[in-house]
Amino acid sequence: MAGKLLPLLLAALAGSLMAVQGAVNSALGKTIGLPRTNLFVQITGAAVAATLLVLPWQAPGSFREITRVPWYTLFGGLLGAVIVFAVAFGVTKVGAGAATTSIIVAQLLTAYLIDHFGLLGVEHAAFSLVKMAGIVLIAGGGWLLLK
Repeated sequence: MAGKLLPLLLAALAGSLMAVQGAVNSALGKTIGLPRTNLFVQITGAAVAATLLVLPWQAPGSFREITRVPWYTLFGGLLGAVIVFAVAFGVTKVGAGAATTSIIVAQLLTAYLIDHFGLLGVEHAAFSLVKMAGIVLIAGGGWLLLK
């Protein structure tokens, strides 16, 4: 478990930041509109990502290798744009808590389907009744939160 602690903490941080991002994007969208907000978010995100490329440390890999990847791996930017728009829209209409509840339940269901079937290059991880019970409990908790 010790080797998984840092990745789990970073994933938890990402989850917290997603809730904050949804709220700030929603607020910005109320002023400049959701399409402009989405563009602004994508441009600033690209600027940060580009800055990371010029830092002294470098992860292995090269853009030259992009022709060797599975086709579906090239849709991350498109998915990101849809996600930013959908989250900001949802937060604007139903609030951060309700939108995030919906996000979490849908993420869990989708993630466990990906794991179970070994989709998108993810190693197969068997689904179990215990995992199903956990998802049902979280979905039930989500339903209670939305009441």
